[in-house]
Amino acid sequence: MKKITFVCLIIATFLSSSCLMTKTNVGNYSQTQGKEYTYAKGKQFWLFWFFPMGRTNVKTPSDGNCQVVTRFKFVDYLISGFTLGIVRTYSIDVNVKKENSENKSYKTKKNN
Repeated sequence: MKKITFVCLIIATFLSSSCLMTKTNVGNYSQTQGKEYTYAKGKQFWLFWFFPMGRTNVKTPSDGNCQVVTRFKFVDYLISGFTLGIVRTYSIDVNVKKENSENKSYKTKKNN
């Protein structure tokens, strides 16, 4: 019985993590074509869900076209569980799209 409860708890943890995610497009990110990759990562710490412990500065590209993804990952669940909810963390990823060289050459041929 304890094994079933533990397995159900693990499954519920993974299923509920998608509810704690936000994606924010900045600049022309949604119109940009290309392959997406992670530009920078960071972690924000909170005390009792309400008080930020400092501010995390995550690098962003100079042109400003990016997507900021904030989520509550499994490691964040572990940190929250070990501290009994006193300290919470969120993972922050900055995603950028890299243009394919084929798209650039096509654009320059089209403009000529």
